Amino acid sequence: MRMTRRRAVWSSIAVAVTAAVVVTNVWGNAPRYAAADDLPESLAADGTTVLVGAPDAKVTLRVYEDMSCPSAREYETEGAGPGIRTAVLNGEINTEYRLASFLDRDSGDSSKKAANALRAALEQGKFAAFHQVLFASPAPPGGYTDAVLLERAGEVKGLRGHAFDSAVKEMKYAAWVTASERAYEEAGNPGTPTVEVNGHRLKDEDRWVLYEPGTVQAIVTYYR
Repeated sequence: MRMTRRRAVWSSIAVAVTAAVVVTNVWGNAPRYAAADDLPESLAADGTTVLVGAPDAKVTLRVYEDMSCPSAREYETEGAGPGIRTAVLNGEINTEYRLASFLDRDSGDSSKKAANALRAALEQGKFAAFHQVLFASPAPPGGYTDAVLLERAGEVKGLRGHAFDSAVKEMKYAAWVTASERAYEEAGNPGTPTVEVNGHRLKDEDRWVLYEPGTVQAIVTYYR
């Protein structure tokens, strides 16, 4: 039943891809940006959304993620995530990140600490690079601690330093983490990962596409 539904949905997406005009810029062109470190990144006017990628990209993906979510990790490492990062480097799309921390509700502060560290990385212009490193590394068995976050930050050239390290240890951006979680809740607690393309949220019956490699162009073309 599941595979039948998948084939039907994929068929509808494939038809849309064939019929639609593909995303501006030819997929597979030489990258506009050499690496995640080179990507433009900033905090949006709403104060909670992190913007990554070419400001003039025709397609914007908003991604809701809890850094402790296993499904978000699967999406980022084995599903559509790698293709999306390539498209961002190519300048074909840009991404908006809304970081949630709902998985801390029962106990712990792993998600909050990770979100705070990413906000600190944004101050250094290293959000995208650090975000990629955190998901590329195995999920920490005990969750994200200061020690884990600082160790992994060492893999991002130029990130470690007094400003970043103290922001991690002191939870400097705790208020931002709370505001970001509130924005996630106001969006309807959509679950993570959830993706919106130019304001259009991926339908529940199509969410499996997020976990399939090589589906980026289909997602973007179908939902834009």
